Amino acid sequence: MKPMVAVFGIVGVVMLAVAPGEALAQIAKDVAAKSPWGPTDEIGTLNMMTDASRFDILKQVAGGKVYDLGVDLFVGMPNCCGPFGDPTFQIWMTHIPARDTATELLSYSGDAVSMYTHSGTHLDTLNHFGLHGKIWNQVSAEDALSVRGWTKSGADKYPPIVARGVLIDVAKSKNLAHLPASYSITAADLQEALKKQGTTLRPGDVVLTRTGLMTLWPDTAKYRLADQAGLSLEAAQWLVEGQQAMLLGADNFGVESFPSTNPKNFVPVHTYLFAERGVSLLEAMWLEDLAKDQVYEFLFIASPLKLRGGTGAPLRPLAIPIRK
Repeated sequence: MKPMVAVFGIVGVVMLAVAPGEALAQIAKDVAAKSPWGPTDEIGTLNMMTDASRFDILKQVAGGKVYDLGVDLFVGMPNCCGPFGDPTFQIWMTHIPARDTATELLSYSGDAVSMYTHSGTHLDTLNHFGLHGKIWNQVSAEDALSVRGWTKSGADKYPPIVARGVLIDVAKSKNLAHLPASYSITAADLQEALKKQGTTLRPGDVVLTRTGLMTLWPDTAKYRLADQAGLSLEAAQWLVEGQQAMLLGADNFGVESFPSTNPKNFVPVHTYLFAERGVSLLEAMWLEDLAKDQVYEFLFIASPLKLRGGTGAPLRPLAIPIRK
């Protein structure tokens, strides 16, 4: 998603389904919140991870099969923020072997890359979007932003993520290859999919939602940000407030649906999660193999590149099935 110093938030009331049969009115407050983990916190809900929680999920591993949840990075790949002017992924050779192999002993190859930090499968950090010039924990752009990036909540501050992961296959629940354009996933959709899967959520989970849009990858005309299906604000609230999810991700470019229905905010789910709740996002996740094998609960392991101050960073997430 495109970084900006100040983003307007949303105003309004939605109904939050805490559990089937229950509802609670929630208001997006439109202001960056203070962290319950104190004034120095820069990672938000990732503080829910502890040595004990990591060890507990590691003990539940059921076998040695590993699922790779990342996509390849290559020239010509879909670019989430190309319409905003952000650079495409580029890779080129900086050193190549000599053509005259008869006179060359050492054949040296090297390459370099140039890319937007939100290329491919990546993590959005809490400084990516804010409200009224402030990011998570009420850190202001005036105090913590320079031409070299944010000094707070950058990708370099993020710990390796080791936690219970849960796949919610909404596309399969609806018997669709992928959700329709701009479809806004509701809390009821998530609850229905979980029920069909026989899966329950627990506090501290990494929750990955499958829209099925990766079945369109890497067709740049079809896999695009402009009209993608994704989470509604209501669904995001249900996950983080009702179910206490630690981290959210999806197989689309922005986790939430686009375009926004709020004329003042083109990413209302992002601003709510980052600035108000301290919840980071994982985007462009490859979930097809998990879905094919119906692996809904797993050990989730990922670590973003430690890009100092980065609003995002590529990562290669892994999933290993756990005992039910």
